[in-house]
Amino acid sequence: MARPLWTGVVSFGLVSVPVRLYSATHEHEVSFHQFAKGTSDRIRYRRVNERTGREVDYDNIVKGADIGGGQYVMLDPDELDAIAPGRSRALEIHMFVDLDEIDPIYFQKSYYLGPGSEETAKTYALLREAMAKANRAAIGTLVMRNKQYLAAIRPQDRLLVLETMYFADEVRDPRDEIDKLPGKTGLRPAELKMAAQLIDSMTGPWRPTEYQDTYTDRVKELIDAKKRGNEVTFAEEAPEATGVADLMEVLRSSLEASRQGRRGTKTAAKSGGSARRKAASVKKSATAMKATTRAASGAGKKSTARSTSARKSTGAKKSTATRRAA
Repeated sequence: MARPLWTGVVSFGLVSVPVRLYSATHEHEVSFHQFAKGTSDRIRYRRVNERTGREVDYDNIVKGADIGGGQYVMLDPDELDAIAPGRSRALEIHMFVDLDEIDPIYFQKSYYLGPGSEETAKTYALLREAMAKANRAAIGTLVMRNKQYLAAIRPQDRLLVLETMYFADEVRDPRDEIDKLPGKTGLRPAELKMAAQLIDSMTGPWRPTEYQDTYTDRVKELIDAKKRGNEVTFAEEAPEATGVADLMEVLRSSLEASRQGRRGTKTAAKSGGSARRKAASVKKSATAMKATTRAASGAGKKSTARSTSARKSTGAKKSTATRRAA
């Protein structure tokens, strides 16, 4: 079992619910080391005392805040933890909101929030069921690893899920990041209608298991190919941008292709069992055909061999007759 990343209490009103926080996700990654280009020399990062040149153990490192003039205020982890709200062990709920009101740009990382113990499971279940019935998310703050987080707690099936969030001043204003924000554009009604139809034709239920990290798979294939000395197959180039003059035609072609794809998918789904039976039948027929072909090929070879032998025999008799006549 995984160890909790954080333990504490969730409090709302005068109710306190002991909880344990667990990571809910992990990422696909291919582990790489760093090397000096053109060599096999490893590049390593070390915590080194710049005065002595000696490496320093992580437990002997404290944080220092620059106050100017080459002066620093030193802070150790215990001091940082001591000033945290609730001594870093409390998550106070400030408000309950509708989850749909939260812009997803604020979400940072997901965690499972489990009950603190068997004795407190009933209090945990009470909070979970009440939130699920009201369709609400709880907004609160917690301090974890010397950093304060805004958090949203939401019910999911039999447990609570905590989403760490960015504070409002941590979300960048797009007007400061993008030179020219797209404004209103004169769209023809026919174009808008066709685009809406295309979106509708591509709409379906959310099934996360249908999506895979194909890039990581490609990286692994690349590593394996280079290890074996095989030729590397590169992916296709990204498609070119659609021109304004071609927009309507591209929309029309996309819509038709999407509809055909949908029809093909539905047909395949309805005739799944039939297709499997047909596939088995085709496989048997193919096997039989191969056997017939091999037999015919063998017979043909034998026939050819007999014909060749007969020609050789006839030629030999003629040659003998000619010599005798001479």
